[in-house]
Amino acid sequence: MRCKQFITVSLAGVVLAASLAGCGGTAAPASSAAASSEAASSVVASSSVAETALPDGVYTADFETDSSMFHTSEACNGKGTLTVENGVMTFHVSLASKKIVNLYPGLAADAEANKTAWLIPTVDTVTYADGTTEEVYGYDIPVEALDTDFQLALLGTKGKWYDHIVSVRNAEPKTEQAAETPADGAYTAAVVLEGGSGRATVESPAALTVADGKMTATIVWSSPNYDYMIVDGEKYLPTNTEGNSTFEIPVAALGTPLTVTADTVAMSKPHEIEYTLTFTLE
Repeated sequence: MRCKQFITVSLAGVVLAASLAGCGGTAAPASSAAASSEAASSVVASSSVAETALPDGVYTADFETDSSMFHTSEACNGKGTLTVENGVMTFHVSLASKKIVNLYPGLAADAEANKTAWLIPTVDTVTYADGTTEEVYGYDIPVEALDTDFQLALLGTKGKWYDHIVSVRNAEPKTEQAAETPADGAYTAAVVLEGGSGRATVESPAALTVADGKMTATIVWSSPNYDYMIVDGEKYLPTNTEGNSTFEIPVAALGTPLTVTADTVAMSKPHEIEYTLTFTLE
């Protein structure tokens, strides 16, 4: 199962406050003070990002919050999966239930005015130590910096937004996922989808079959409007005629983003969209 995290740099306000508090008897012109503060904020933010940047790859990381009511599933031990691609970080976290119906990377007061920025849940199946399973909501959260607190608002089932402060910390390479292909058999694998507008999701975990040393995953989209997928230059058609679009596609390696193209007919004309899928055995 994957759990991811996300972080945003929020040092600009601190730097600005420090600039104002440090003013002496002669105040600088407003334009000069603003420019100095902006420059200082930029330097601090850039430095912070530079210090916490990670090479492209898949990592495990801790998801920390300011509330005992907002946390990962017990099955995830407080952790999620952090994926870094082209320097962009995304954290997937599986929460404790389906009671958090949306997330917004910012303040609760701004959420209603920015609905296009809401994070849409995935349905994750988590497995507990005793072998029992449960479906919970998971989220793909954009991360701007590691080991840094940032604002994340949540929407509960009663329709009210709440402010929270979270962070993604202690990222470690998920080196074990670069292991050899597992033995022939049937498995389940957590799936992280990235790319597109962020509105589409795929079911996670997904069925993964290994036959003659080759892996094949069953991908179920959150929409019935995908009419084909392209993987490594080969086109794959849906395996179903009703319900959400379902495909069986080859998986080259675990723990490594797989670039795919999916064609949707939900728009005014068919449109190919590029995604990446990262698979992790559960």
